[in-house]
Parts: sequence; structure tokens; C-alpha cells
Amino acid sequence: MRTTMAGHWDCHAHLFGPYADYPLAAERTYTPPEALERQYAALLERLGMAHGVLVHPSAYGTDYRRVLAALAARPQWRGVLVAQANTALNLKDLRSKGVRALRYSHRGGAAANFAGSASLDDLIAMAPALADAGLHAELWTDRQVLPAIADTLRSLPVPVVLDHMAGFDVNSGIDEPGFATLLRLLSEGHVWVKLCAYRNLLSLPMPQWQEAGRVFHQALIQAHADQLVWGSDWPHLNVKPAPDAADLLALFKDWTGDASVVDRILGENPARLYG
Repeated sequence: MRTTMAGHWDCHAHLFGPYADYPLAAERTYTPPEALERQYAALLERLGMAHGVLVHPSAYGTDYRRVLAALAARPQWRGVLVAQANTALNLKDLRSKGVRALRYSHRGGAAANFAGSASLDDLIAMAPALADAGLHAELWTDRQVLPAIADTLRSLPVPVVLDHMAGFDVNSGIDEPGFATLLRLLSEGHVWVKLCAYRNLLSLPMPQWQEAGRVFHQALIQAHADQLVWGSDWPHLNVKPAPDAADLLALFKDWTGDASVVDRILGENPARLYG
């Protein structure tokens, strides 16, 4: 199947507000500026894309109205929610509403846990129900913990999509144990990976980080290009200055090189995963 640019997908974005209609949770760890549905739609148009995947932000807690309202208004979009094992959500109803996955977090260091997140234990407990509902799992993790959970990921009955290229360490190289584990899992077909690289490169000055990520990106393509999707990470929370998603897309295309592989990652792969 050959896609056109209009069939391309941005697989990672967040909406916030209007806060008069969709207030944030009282208990949250951050308060972002509004990032509105119409603004995101305009971004997709500027990128030449028809499809977007909205990831429910932890700052909304268990209030899913913001994502669900956007999915109802724009059936070409898809959603990823965050829910713990005790959720009141009826998982079997979610696909009909445009939801394709639930998101969990298992990360190293001080960032491992935060308000509004769901854990790896939640994922393990919920995985059979996810499979039964036709949903996949999304996991925000990093190379620090990936070797220890690799066998757990292999055992799950659902596809697992890893955010932000699993938080690779730009200073450690592609042979570092965590990234090497990521490449094995990807090549075995046990995980998908979102190519949202720039957050892993911000310790470097611009434009140095634009080249530093190339080797990681190309290693993932060589491991299993059919299990990769791209995301803008709009509106680039807690990143100043925020990058232009169009520049990130151009960088992705430059790193990838082969136009047919670009088309698979932006079109055919996400159509299989989210369509």
C-alpha cells in the first residue's frame, strides 16, 4: 500500500483546554499553557498530514473529556488514554470512540512516578483486558530500566509502543545495554517505537544534537522499520525554546533518507497500528 502525504500520521500530541471548558486536575505536577484543538488541526495541515494521535496528559487525571471530544469531532484522529487497573472505563467501548491504546509509565531515576500516571504493574494486570478489547499498550520508559523489563514486555499479549525512542542516552552510543535491548526487542517484533528523538538530545547545544541523533534513528530503522512511527510531541511541554514540528519532520526525513521508508513510517505503519 502506497500512501500520500494526506495519509500521513503524527502519532504523538497533546491537547490542553480551553480551560474554561476542560480544566486541569487539581492534583497535577505541571500547568501548561493552552494547546487547542484548532491549533493542532492547523499544525497537521501545515505538515501535510490528515491523521493525529492524541495522548491523554497526566495533568487531566482521569478526566478524558478533552481527548474524547476531539476524537468525536475528528474521526480521522485517534487517542491514547491513561488508566490504572482500577479504572471505571469500559475498555470494550473505547475503540468505537477512536481510542486505540492505554498509556503506562516505568522509568528510571526521580522521574519514575508522577501524579496521574499508570504503572507497569497496571499494564501487567490490564494486559488481558486490553487484548480482549482490541487495544495496545503504550509505555513511557527509558534505557535505564529496559533491560530489566524486556522479558516482561516479551510476555505481554498486546503490542507495546515505546515513547520517545525509549529515552536513549546520546552520550553512551548505540551499544549501550539499554539501547541494545531496545534494538533486540524491536527486531524480534515485540515492541513498536515512536521516533520522537529530540527530548533525548537536549543536553547538547543546537545544532549539534540534530546530527547526534542520526545514528540512533538509523539503527532503529535497520532493526525493524515496519515497527516505527513518528510523532511531533506537540506542544513540546517544558521545552524552551519549543522546536517547530515542521523542522522536526524535516529532520526525520533527512535522517531516514529513503523516501519509501519515510512513507512507511509516516503512513503505512501507523495505519496498521491505529487505523
